[in-house]
Amino acid sequence: MSAHDVRHFIAGVWRDGAAGRTLPVIDPSDGRVIGQVARAERSDLEEAVAAARSGFETWRAMTAIERARIMRKAATLLRERADAIATLMTREQGKPLLESRAETLAAAEIIDWFGDEGLRVYGRLVPSRHDLRIRQMVVKDPVGPVAAFTPWNFPINQVVRKVAAGLAAGCSMLVKGPEETPASPAALIRAFADAGLPPGVLGLVYGDPAEISGYLIPHPLIRKITFTGSTAVGKQLAAMAGQHMKRATMELGGHAPVIVCDDADLELAVKISVASKFRNAGQVCISPTRFLVQRRVADAFAEEFARQTEALQVGNGLLDGTQMGPLANARRVTAMQDLTRDAMARGARLLTGGERIGETGNFWRPTVLADVTLDARALNEEPFGPMALIRPFDTLDEAIAEANRLPYGLAGYAFTQGLRNADRLTRHVEVGMLWINMGALASAEMPFGGIKESGHGTEGGSEALEAYLDTRSVAVMNA
Repeated sequence: MSAHDVRHFIAGVWRDGAAGRTLPVIDPSDGRVIGQVARAERSDLEEAVAAARSGFETWRAMTAIERARIMRKAATLLRERADAIATLMTREQGKPLLESRAETLAAAEIIDWFGDEGLRVYGRLVPSRHDLRIRQMVVKDPVGPVAAFTPWNFPINQVVRKVAAGLAAGCSMLVKGPEETPASPAALIRAFADAGLPPGVLGLVYGDPAEISGYLIPHPLIRKITFTGSTAVGKQLAAMAGQHMKRATMELGGHAPVIVCDDADLELAVKISVASKFRNAGQVCISPTRFLVQRRVADAFAEEFARQTEALQVGNGLLDGTQMGPLANARRVTAMQDLTRDAMARGARLLTGGERIGETGNFWRPTVLADVTLDARALNEEPFGPMALIRPFDTLDEAIAEANRLPYGLAGYAFTQGLRNADRLTRHVEVGMLWINMGALASAEMPFGGIKESGHGTEGGSEALEAYLDTRSVAVMNA
């Protein structure tokens, strides 16, 4: 049995789907089938929901300290298994091995932090204005079983942000994992199981996304959903959740602007921007994409950006020295081809890249386009790939207006040495996360989420726990 043959995890048992059907798992570096993932039937989902309900009753009855101990043990197991898990992730997703290992270790940090934060889920007492014999209490309880839908670009990170917060709050979690990259999230779930998590508290299923969401979201036992993915799909799932009055956390698409002022440290701006842009081959919801550079330094920025981009080593993520792996699937290669051709047809200048590498696997040369026109598809649709788009600007107001032009509001970046510029950017760039003079630093203790059409809710910080809690008002008259 291959390490990439993955089954469902239901009621504490690893098992095939009821009909034995599977989906192929493909290595993006060479297109070969390396495993099979189980495909859930309706009966599997019924059993998974029933197990989540049973697991919830067990988990909510445990103290926060007991839950935290299990979570910390899971984090320890994840660290011990990081090398093996990273190899699974790279084989299925393509990212360099160093990035896969870093993602796995970061997941352990997230689990530890949320396990401890669960100890600080507090209610409060409110003095009565009517009668001192009345004791008024604000009580916080776990919302119940949660359905989590996760993508392929960060197979562990996107699962653990949901699972760690939900478990810390006392909820049970049923995860619909990514069929294209199933092995590493299964390894994450296994770490929790091996740490002693009671059966049913955490489940994992794979299959047809529309069938699974169509069953789980309306199900009366599922009390909340959390989804990471495209804005288009997120809107559909949020609408379905709304029809059934289900709470929903949505972490959706982005098209992150990068504003480079002419007072910026240009060397720092280019170095950070190149590293951030091509991490995970640009298949990152918070990936910097629209580089808005003040005209006085625009040519110098573009020239150095292209030079450093050309120097990147593209190859199999398992090989030493690889800085960017293949795209995760053939769909992304087609998207890069289409977006590049469209931008160039509308007047953009190709500084480097813009073509497929070889005929085997999903390799695409990192691409830098300058003077991209506002009507280019790539400046309006999330590219979700290794593509940097550079446009000059004259005034900071102009740059902020362009940064805010799209309906996306997930992440943004800026480079400036002026406190006044930094203050204006902080106040006026409409994103849920803004990093100035640095790359993205998505730590467990900070909120992670977007505004506008990039979603609602957060998957980081103490705020993330609130989405998994019901707040209730209780008043008692003492005789």
